[in-house]
Amino acid sequence: MARYTGAKSRISRKFGEPIFGNDKALAKKSYPPGQHGNFKRRAKQSEYGIQLQEKQKAKYLYGILEKQFSNLFKEALRRKGITGEILLQLCELRLDNTVYRLGFAPTRRAARQLVSHKHFLVNGIAVNIPSYTLKPGDIISVRDRSKKLDIILNSIKMVKGDLNISWLTVDKAKMEGTFVNFPERDEIDLTINEQLVVEYYSR
Repeated sequence: MARYTGAKSRISRKFGEPIFGNDKALAKKSYPPGQHGNFKRRAKQSEYGIQLQEKQKAKYLYGILEKQFSNLFKEALRRKGITGEILLQLCELRLDNTVYRLGFAPTRRAARQLVSHKHFLVNGIAVNIPSYTLKPGDIISVRDRSKKLDIILNSIKMVKGDLNISWLTVDKAKMEGTFVNFPERDEIDLTINEQLVVEYYSR
């Protein structure tokens, strides 16, 4: 499946956030990319431009392609509730995102690759679909043959103390976690204005 393979630091600088994980480029160049760097006069963005940028930011953060993201929006639109919040909720329900949230991978990008290579089980069954949608009560665990992988072990070590995510529980010793319930908007710690994304798709 196609994925963004361009310059990650350029994208992070564009949004002013470490979209793909820690990025030293943000500290060295805390301004948007471009030919004239920090000296370029930035034109005032249109309403459409602001909405588009917020949609792109959400896509890059979750590592989702346009068609997938558009389908998630359509699904959110069909469900009862606040569309923007449901959209973010659906993104959080993805298996690759949950593997990252549980601390089994250093980034969502790494989590997607690990899931694709069948390093994780859902309720005891190997799943290699990063977009697999989890349900409350689902148990995500590292396969026995994958428990010695350095990338997983190092990622778990980097998580200090207990997991501070209310909709997930994790047992580091067993290398497994449980998807407890659907997250509320104030429990999703991402600087995304989902209403702008809704407005973009509603044009």
